[in-house]
Order: sequence, then structure tokens, then C-alpha cells
Amino acid sequence: MHERSAMKLLVLDRDGTINRDSDDYVKSPDEWIALPGALEAIARLNHDGWHVVVASNQSGLGRGLFDVAALNAMHAKMHKELAAVGGRIDAVFYCPHSPDEQCTCRKPLPGLFEQIGQRFGVPLKGVPACGDSLRDLVASAAVGCAPHLVRSGKSASLREGEVLDGLPPGTQVHADLAAFADFLIESGAQASSTPAS
Repeated sequence: MHERSAMKLLVLDRDGTINRDSDDYVKSPDEWIALPGALEAIARLNHDGWHVVVASNQSGLGRGLFDVAALNAMHAKMHKELAAVGGRIDAVFYCPHSPDEQCTCRKPLPGLFEQIGQRFGVPLKGVPACGDSLRDLVASAAVGCAPHLVRSGKSASLREGEVLDGLPPGTQVHADLAAFADFLIESGAQASSTPAS
């Protein structure tokens, strides 16, 4: 039998992974629009026993493009739409800093992931982490997470079989969050049906 912590935890990026990304930043609940099938994918993961946590750079806060009240309203919309399809996100961790603030929580640095490990009291080695950009994967791999790239958001222009330079070793690539969910659920089913040696 393979080792796994009692909690099935996974970490998702937000913009470009769960919802549409924007070069002008997602600044309000009206601009927060879920990607097709993303919320249903999270619900399927929940029903398979996964606890879903978000780790997101939100430098629009540090840049003064929106405030915490607007960010909270975006997340309230996300939680409400998720609940409507039977899903949930256990926690949202975000970096509020602009790039010049020299923080340790802005991806590709691993600070958000370290916070998640501390909050949930679980080792992050092997925890699936999924995002649409290289910095998501670099940050997650730095703490031992299993990196997964989705070809949405910043990676939407990647064609099937094409990869980004600098991806952490072992990165799995999926069409979108729904395909990532299918992969995790199917690989879990295969692992549980494998007889113990």
C-alpha cells in the first residue's frame, strides 16, 4: 500500500485555473468568471474525498487596483457558485504584495505553500498542486508538491504535447481543471484497486 496522509489535500491556483485570467487583473466579482467545467471539477474532487485549497498571487492589492473588500466579494461569488454545484474550497491563501515588495509569499517563492502546510498540519510532499503558469509549479515543487500544469489561462496557447521550458521534473500536463480532476480521481481509483503486496 502506498503512504498518504490521512487528509487528501490538493492546492489550486486561482486566475487562469479556476476562473478566467486577465492581463488587466480580475478586480471585481463581475470580472470573476469561472472557466467552463472548473467548478464542477472541484465538486467531483470534493466528492472523491479531496480537500481543495487555493494559493493565489493577488498583486492587484499591492498595486492599488482593488481592495480586500473586493477580493472577499470575488471569493464569496466563487464559494456561492461552487456550493450551487455541490463543491467547496476549504481555504484561500493569497499573496497581497506587488513584485517589488520582496515578500516570500509571491509565487514562484514557496511562502504560500509553506503557510498551507502549517495551517493544515500536513507534509506537502506529494500533495498535488495545479496551476496555469510556470511560477505556480516552481513554487509548489519547492516544497515537494506534485506539480500539474493546465493548458488554460497563461498556458492556453500551449498545444497538445508542447511544454513550457523550465517545468519542474515530473510535471503532469492536462487540458484543463476537469482533465486534472479526471486524472486524480482515476489514479486514486487505480491505486485503491491495486492489491497490497
